[in-house]
Amino acid sequence: MQALLDAIATMDLNPTDAQRVFHGRGGLYPGCEHWVLDAFPPVWVLTSFQPATEAELSAVHEALTQRWSAQPADRPLNWVYQCRHEGRSETRLMAGQVPEPHHVSENGLQYRVHVLKGQNHGLFLDMAEGRRWVREHVQAQVARHPRLKVLNLFAYTCAFSVVARQAGARQVLNLDMSHGALAIGQQNHQLNGITDGVSFLAHDLFSTWGKINRAGPYELIIVDPPSYQKGSFVATKDYARLMRRLPDLLTPGGHVLLCLNAPELGLAFLQDQMQALAPELQWVERVANPAAFADVSPERSLKVLVYRAPELG
Repeated sequence: MQALLDAIATMDLNPTDAQRVFHGRGGLYPGCEHWVLDAFPPVWVLTSFQPATEAELSAVHEALTQRWSAQPADRPLNWVYQCRHEGRSETRLMAGQVPEPHHVSENGLQYRVHVLKGQNHGLFLDMAEGRRWVREHVQAQVARHPRLKVLNLFAYTCAFSVVARQAGARQVLNLDMSHGALAIGQQNHQLNGITDGVSFLAHDLFSTWGKINRAGPYELIIVDPPSYQKGSFVATKDYARLMRRLPDLLTPGGHVLLCLNAPELGLAFLQDQMQALAPELQWVERVANPAAFADVSPERSLKVLVYRAPELG
């Protein structure tokens, strides 16, 4: 675990934004593939994808304490450990405390997170570049489309929606099966002073096409599903059902942001199905992942792809 300890010894003690500090999952540090360290200021969150020994946790605590010694004495070290293994998770507060409510920032926007419960903390840090793309895309499009409308599928806590509205989108429809996640999404909008132009549907996507169609068409559709969530979405069978619908939901010249975080499914999984099921949509680009999420295999890492509908005429 030396690479993790080395990263702690040189990490920024005062990060402004929530961010990944150490990404062993990318395979660039042999022997550390199960370790991840994130900053959710003012809390550090260490995740292991296999059980850690008390000696290992003690070594991390010592490294964090040593690094934190450069801070003023009145600033306590706050850190949390989570083990995710065989579909289960265990979370422990190792030092200090976690604010309640706990708000973090990214590019000037605020989000509520919850690092002491559940496997997902409320903001997916690996999607930071996807959110940046949405911001820049919406800002560039609003002059042509002053009533720009966004459909945010599998919205979770609605970070994409916050970014899109802040960038100038007139209306965003957020859809997710989880009432709890959407409730936090509503709080995220309120945190950022966004009080209108947003709607929330707590429904199963595949039984809600009528409502989605009536609210469209959309200049931008964001698709960021779980790769496997029993009873909700299984990428290998359900992505195709969704892709067939995309051309009819888009305005001429509209864009789709397709996301997939499944190491076992490569780029071709999305590209080949799009070519077969929605051939009129044109490939534009793959959005790069944050540098902190570098991976030995681009095929394994998060895939964020942009497609465009043809213009009229």
